[in-house]
Amino acid sequence: MIDGLISGKMYGQAKDGVSKSGHTYTTAKVRASEGGETLFVNVIAFSDHVRRELLALADGDSVALTGSLTPKVWTDRDGQARPALDMVAAQVMSLYGVKKKRVAVEGGDAKGGEDTTGD
Repeated sequence: MIDGLISGKMYGQAKDGVSKSGHTYTTAKVRASEGGETLFVNVIAFSDHVRRELLALADGDSVALTGSLTPKVWTDRDGQARPALDMVAAQVMSLYGVKKKRVAVEGGDAKGGEDTTGD
């Protein structure tokens, strides 16, 4: 197991699941690109706050994740071996999360970032 930080773009939509023991988890795929090479990271999250952050993101949204990494290899349609990573996510940072925190600190609404109540 390797502790790591990855950044990239969401590939598809995150999905919830329930284990045989009844625990809820969320899975997602992140496409990380470096110098023309693309690496897919298969993400699973068990923490409620990490799960909520992943579910709030859409296909193509930028995201950074920290957690435990396990290297893998998969075979594409042409029979080529390709690298991949599996991650158990411990923390998520996205523009969605940053905006949400900024709004909370500034006391604004979640949509426009300004308090329009006149208080």
